[in-house]
This record gives sequence, C-alpha cells and structure tokens, in this order.
Amino acid sequence: MKEWFITNFPNVVQQGWGGETGWWTSIVQTVYMTFWSAIFGGILGLIFGIALVLFDKDGIMPHKVVFSVIDKVVSLFRAVPFIILLAFIAPVTQKIVGTQIGTTAALVPLTVGVFPFYARQVQVALQSVNKGTIESAQSLGSTNWDIITYVYLGEAFPELIRVSTVTLISLVGLTAMAGAIGAGGLGNMAISYGYNRFANDTTLVATILVVIMVLIIQVVGDVWARLVNHTQRN
Repeated sequence: MKEWFITNFPNVVQQGWGGETGWWTSIVQTVYMTFWSAIFGGILGLIFGIALVLFDKDGIMPHKVVFSVIDKVVSLFRAVPFIILLAFIAPVTQKIVGTQIGTTAALVPLTVGVFPFYARQVQVALQSVNKGTIESAQSLGSTNWDIITYVYLGEAFPELIRVSTVTLISLVGLTAMAGAIGAGGLGNMAISYGYNRFANDTTLVATILVVIMVLIIQVVGDVWARLVNHTQRN
C-alpha cells in the first residue's frame, strides 16, 4: 500500500507532512483561518442579523432609517465577489495586521466576506420565531433584552445552529480562495503546489481534505441541531 501511494502520489509525498509547505501545516492554517474568521465574522453577523430583525417594521424596535442603513451595508458587502474583496480591502488589512499576505492577514477579508452572509442567515432564522410567542413575552412585561435572549435566540437556537453550519462550510470555501493568493492553507496547496505545477495528485489530495473538513462540519452541525431541537421539544 505504501509503495502504491508513493508511486501514484509522488508530489504528495514530496510535499511532506511537516515544514512550512507540509500537509499538516496547510491543514492547521485552514483550521486557523476558519476558526478565527468564524468567531469574528460570526459576532458581527449575529449583531447585524439581530439588528435587522429588531429595527424592521415588524420588529420590536421598528426604526426605518436605522434598518435601511444596516440593510444597505449588509447588501453592499454581500454583493462584492470575495476575490475582488480580497484586493479591495488590502490597504485596510495592511493597516490592521501590518501585511497583506499570510494566514493572519486573510482573517480580515474572510471576516468581512462572511459576516453579511451570516447576518442574512441569522435574520431569516430569527424571523421564523412565532410572533405570538414574542407578543406573549411583551404582554408579560419582558424587556427587549429578555425578548432578544430568551425568545428570539432561545426559540431559534436549533435553526441558528443549522445556518451557522452552512456559514462555516461556506467559510471553508473562502479560505481555499484566500489560499490561492498567498494566505496559505489547503487552497494554497491545491493551487500553488498542485495546479500551477501540474501536480494533479497534490490538487486531488488537497481537495479531498477540504471535502473531509466540510463533511465533519456538516455532520457535527446536523447532530447538534437535532439534539437541541429534541431537548427543546421535551
């Protein structure tokens, strides 16, 4: 088996497991970019998503101007293709982290790229909450903060897990795209060391590893959402 792998995947073997261009390094870089951009983008997306629901005309704090501004900001950033966004905010990235290249530098465009997508997902999830439940909470004297935390987020928690799973999967794809322009990770491995050097075996293995990561995220997200949903029903 080992000899067969060495024969059919020579470039994969040549890359090695460790070192700056090794497979383990690429995997760690992809996980690093996905994790931290998910944290930063997730926080921003959650804030914007909640705001879109609260300030909507049917929300608990309707405000036409504020809603319009937030809605336009989310729509604007969501409309920009990620590969263009990478170049567009490069000066901002330079100011924040001191460089435009590398895994840490990639966190800035990844965060900006993922937060509007997640904000829309959160908006849809929260809007699915039964309006009768919200009205009941208001009639009992609940504050806006109570409604946000216990009604909106509490009732929509299983759906928020599902949309977060979708967002994470999308984010893995964005890290691969960022890797193609020097951010490292499996995307960089697939393009720079695979496609550009006609090393099809390297591209294939990098793609398989990305798919495995996506499948793990999908399975964990689905199981977690089902467990939470089952707990809430009981």
